[in-house]
Amino acid sequence: MPIPADVTGEEIDKDVRQELQSLPKTLADDVARNLVMVARLIDEDPEGAYGYSKVALRLASRVAAVREAAGFAAYASQKYSEALAEFRAARRMTGHIELWPLMADCERGLGRPEKALDMAGAPEVHKLDKAGQVEMRLVAAGARRDMGQLDAAIVTLQSPELASNSVQPWTARLRYAYADALLAAGREGEAREWFAKALESDKDGSTDASDRLAELDGVEFVDAFDEQADDEDKGEDKGEKGGADGDTSSSPVAPVEDAEAADDAEGEARRD
Repeated sequence: MPIPADVTGEEIDKDVRQELQSLPKTLADDVARNLVMVARLIDEDPEGAYGYSKVALRLASRVAAVREAAGFAAYASQKYSEALAEFRAARRMTGHIELWPLMADCERGLGRPEKALDMAGAPEVHKLDKAGQVEMRLVAAGARRDMGQLDAAIVTLQSPELASNSVQPWTARLRYAYADALLAAGREGEAREWFAKALESDKDGSTDASDRLAELDGVEFVDAFDEQADDEDKGEDKGEKGGADGDTSSSPVAPVEDAEAADDAEGEARRD
């Protein structure tokens, strides 16, 4: 797969670079460049990231960082069986536990929520850092919802981290998940309160809490381009009627005004 000339491979994390030192230099550089592409594309183009991860995997399948990157790319592409296999391989190679919540979520993706719940109660969870434990709680709550256990999902999310007023990297997602579970259970008033709290703590826009709040408040968003298209259609209809009547002289400036309105709408849409 083609790699842009500005990608050198030096962009990767130094720990990953150190892992690649076990490879011949040329090979290590090739693998590094593919891993950079995985990182660049995984959010916007998961399938593209997956393609580069497969190249890296073919070149260096015995490097744990490569197996982990392949797992993330497969996970982002919803290839959960593949992702689980790669995460397991990376864990065997390193002995690290950080991937445990992702492995459990892969079980959910494969339609095995009971297995995800088993993993949520395993001793490995106690070895996770705080962020990992919160992630595991989110996965467990999702598994409960998969099984139709809405009340249990809500209780699962009720935790000191949820109640805390301090904002951590996981706070917005935890509050959002709690609000969403409340809404699914028909507790709309409480859900609105927690969507608002999620929005308040969502500094980087990791959730769509603002949209969910607007929906609850009955606010409808209209696409400016759709409005413009409707106006143009109406204008065409008027023009067709004028032609059929054989008389367009009654409003000679209408086409000019319509054009100016369309230009104004297009300018506003571009500024938005």
